[in-house]
Amino acid sequence: MNNFAVRTISSVVFGAVMVAGLLFSGIFYGALFLLVMLMAMREFYNMALGSQYALGQRLAMFSAAIFLATTVIFCQGNLEAKWILLGILPLMLMPVIYVFMKQRPEFGRVAYIYAGLLYIAMPICLSPFLVFNGGEFNGFLLLSIFIVIWLCDVGAYCVGTALGQKPDSKKLAPSISPKKSWWGFWGGVFFGTLAGLVLHFVGWMPFSLIHCIALGALISVCGVCGDLFESLWKRWFGVKDSGNCIPGHGGMLDRFDSSLMAIPVALVYLVIAGLI
Repeated sequence: MNNFAVRTISSVVFGAVMVAGLLFSGIFYGALFLLVMLMAMREFYNMALGSQYALGQRLAMFSAAIFLATTVIFCQGNLEAKWILLGILPLMLMPVIYVFMKQRPEFGRVAYIYAGLLYIAMPICLSPFLVFNGGEFNGFLLLSIFIVIWLCDVGAYCVGTALGQKPDSKKLAPSISPKKSWWGFWGGVFFGTLAGLVLHFVGWMPFSLIHCIALGALISVCGVCGDLFESLWKRWFGVKDSGNCIPGHGGMLDRFDSSLMAIPVALVYLVIAGLI
């Protein structure tokens, strides 16, 4: 089976799982995003640290799991906000551990543990605020964000392949991703904005037309930036993919890199605009 067929089948299966997770039930959503978060963090720590500071890595992942679980329960209206702070406790063990280590830790590498929390766990732990409205589960808004990202990727690939590979085409960030062009960028933003427009009319983005267009464009731009930011990490660590759990696509972090910037920015926009 050639690589294109593998990528296509993987994309269909991945998309089906995401749709089911965001539309079936709150429990399914929570379990799916917990798995996604822990796998993405595991891949990041494998790239950054390998087997070093294994206890610190586990504590960070445990802390992230507590943050996500308590946030989901809070957004359902079944928990007071103060209990979300329980996720801080495992993090407080790390300074104690490293203070009493026989060998002085390399703080540049220890910082990667906290970087994984901020870069991966924080955006995913914010996603419940997009999924639960007044305690009721509704995954259409978060699914819409992913649809915008996916169509932005399709538009960027199609337009970039058709127009952005000519010798005189300007590259978007040649030192990070040599194949990405400005043609592909604007093609992706156009398709993503168009997706926001369509999602408005089908009712999955229940906001005014101007807000849906703005969200489509904003999510698209943030998605591209998120993708390039992960490419920076991979170049720094000298790897091609973050992992290999998704045939033809790499790792979980490779699939969710765009959303790690798009989710928090979209949430901030919605909160500031008074839409949620």
